[in-house]
Order: sequence, then structure tokens, then C-alpha cells
Amino acid sequence: MPISANRERTTALGPAALLLALPALLFALITWQVAADGPLVGLDERLSRVLVNPDRFSELLADLGNVQVAVPVLAVALAYVTVRHRRAGSNRWWLPVAAGALLMALVPALVVPLKALLARPATPAEPPGTGYYPSGHTATAAVAYGTATLLLLPRLRTPLARGALLALCTTLILATSYGLIRRGYHWPLDVAGSWCLCAVLLTSLWLFLKRTTTELPRS
Repeated sequence: MPISANRERTTALGPAALLLALPALLFALITWQVAADGPLVGLDERLSRVLVNPDRFSELLADLGNVQVAVPVLAVALAYVTVRHRRAGSNRWWLPVAAGALLMALVPALVVPLKALLARPATPAEPPGTGYYPSGHTATAAVAYGTATLLLLPRLRTPLARGALLALCTTLILATSYGLIRRGYHWPLDVAGSWCLCAVLLTSLWLFLKRTTTELPRS
């Protein structure tokens, strides 16, 4: 490998490591606070009492994180990318699709055990129960919409189109998060923890795609 390429890769490792380390540290901090019932939990509960105001609109926004809504969006993106890669005769055309599908499968594999282990109680707006941290709906929305965006971005020609797709992805994730908190389905820290966890997952996918996929003609 040329020396210049080695230098470029080494230079890129710093920002990439930061993108992974910062959300990972924040997730560890939030998880520790939830597990230990630390000061952040008290602040979180006071904030929730201020923000919760259940209504039909917030419920609809929260539904954007349902598996029945978010996963089909990802499935369409996976199918589109598969067709484009195969038509272009790309080497290892199946890698982006397999990586995206695997990332989505990791969500319940990571979230469900954490919910059972931490057993965080529900908000007052929900029936008594446990298993609310981290938010599975937030994680589903973030990974499904985020993965679809990462796969589709290279296919878009103009900065305007790419910016619009990123804005749409961000809006969907934030709308889901707002709905979950406003409706009282989750505490704010449940949502924040899922953001951090999904930031690590999506950054890992982004780095993987940069290293393994070949450039395809853009539509």
C-alpha cells in the first residue's frame, strides 16, 4: 500500500475513534446513572413531569418507532441498493445490504437484555412495569432510518438531495423521540441512552461501508 494512503488512513483514525468513543462514553455514563439511581435520574424524572402531556399527536409521532413502520422503510432501501449494486456489477454487492440488515438485527439483541438487566420502572403515564431503559422504539427508529440514509446517500447526485435526505432522517428520529417523551412512554434518559447506543452502531456501519463498498454510478 502506498505511504500516502497509509498516512491518510492513520489521519482518519483520530476523528473516527472520537465518533465512536464519545457516544460510547455517554452511553456508559447514562447507563451507570440509571443502574445506580444516580443524580441524573432525579433530574430526568423532574424533566419528564414537565414535558409529559399525552395527546394523539405525540402518540402518532411515537409510532414512527414501531417495527411495523420503521423496518419496512429500511427494507425498501435495502432492496433498492441491492438492485443498484447488482445492475452496476459491483464487487461484493451484497455487503452493504447484509451489513444494514445485521445492524437492524442487533437492536433487539442489545436492547432487550439491557432492559431486563436494568429493569427501569415506567413513567407515571404508563401502567406499572419495568424494562424501559434504553428505549427500543428510539433505537428502532434511529437504526432503521439512519441505516437507510447511509445506504442511499452515495446514490444521490447533488448536495441538495443529500442534505434533504439527512434532514428527513434527523426529523424522523427526533419526532419519534419527542413523541415517546411527550406521550410518557419513556423517560428522557431512556431516549438519550438509545441515541448514544445507536450513534455507535451507525458510526460503525458508516466506517464499514467506507472501507468495503465500491463506488457506484449515482442516480
